[in-house]
Amino acid sequence: MKLIFRVAVILLFAVLFSCNSKKSNGNHSHDGLESHSHEVESTSKSNDYFGAYALESETYGTKTKVTLTKDKRIMVTNALPNHKTGVFPNQGNPNSISAQNKTYSFPLVPKYTGNATWAREPGIALNGIKFEPGTAEVVVCDTGENYRVEALQDVIDLGLDFNHAHVQPTGTYHYHGTPTSVINDFDNGTDLVHVGFAHDGFPMYYSKSGKYKPSYKAIDGNREGEDCTYENPHQSMDISVGGHHDGTFTSDYEYVAGFGDLDECNGITIDGNYMYLVTTEFPYISRCLMGEYEEERPQGGGEGPNGRGGRERPSNNELMEMMDTNKDKKISKSEAKGPLKDDFEKIDTSKDGYISIDELGKSGGRNR
Repeated sequence: MKLIFRVAVILLFAVLFSCNSKKSNGNHSHDGLESHSHEVESTSKSNDYFGAYALESETYGTKTKVTLTKDKRIMVTNALPNHKTGVFPNQGNPNSISAQNKTYSFPLVPKYTGNATWAREPGIALNGIKFEPGTAEVVVCDTGENYRVEALQDVIDLGLDFNHAHVQPTGTYHYHGTPTSVINDFDNGTDLVHVGFAHDGFPMYYSKSGKYKPSYKAIDGNREGEDCTYENPHQSMDISVGGHHDGTFTSDYEYVAGFGDLDECNGITIDGNYMYLVTTEFPYISRCLMGEYEEERPQGGGEGPNGRGGRERPSNNELMEMMDTNKDKKISKSEAKGPLKDDFEKIDTSKDGYISIDELGKSGGRNR
């Protein structure tokens, strides 16, 4: 009888322990953060988000589901973040976060080309929120200079929260820099935290140690431009662009091959695997992609926080800013990239080995 009683107790203990273990799989807490639930179902044995998974949050309303086909990774999401955000609307951002209806398709086997292709929206975080490092905000000078404003700067308040994110007029919440809460939530204890997928199919990571440095540096010298103004539908303000290149504008930086560890698109090959790094330094998030990729025409997205519509490709002045690395106001064949490089001889009508802003306009592009 004693033996039967002991066996019964052991079996009861085992059942209770098993139930408690199952209940704890999706709910946990990180130091200093609220307890939360990923509620993830994954076909990947290591639960590393390279397999199929579903991520839902009753607290935040998140609904993101990823499935795999023979050659595609398909993400269907309502694009609501699964974490705390700043307060929206706010002084610099007049918009409220709202659910979207998004479907993204990523190549399951990405193909590296080594040719940098500009990308307005380079990738999507694991939770369904898009990465969009650039802005639609521009400072225009009466002397002809245009300066694209960076999101992470201290001159113009764009209402970013602690996740380096804010909201477009469509209600789309999106990251301009390191997504703090995503990094915390998906941290698996290693240095490299998997945070998303680029549209060419390669994964996006964040290095907690910051050991991989971008290869962009601030340009020497001072900016030019007088009587410069920043305007949006809600305000107009005079901006002084004089002084050194301090990172306020995208054109303050230039890519210098070998200056850091990462390539032009903030990518690197580690243990034979190519990946993009999200960094705390410019360009923060890749502005181009190295895999086979063709950006879809935006549908209502790509807008600044104050209501400017986005474009499917840069304007001529933006192309000049992005590619004229030596700032001589013309683009050489070695500086040209993507379609501009492919059609260089056709666009260079003067046959002097350079593309001027006038030649860009004659090629059918759009000047600001």
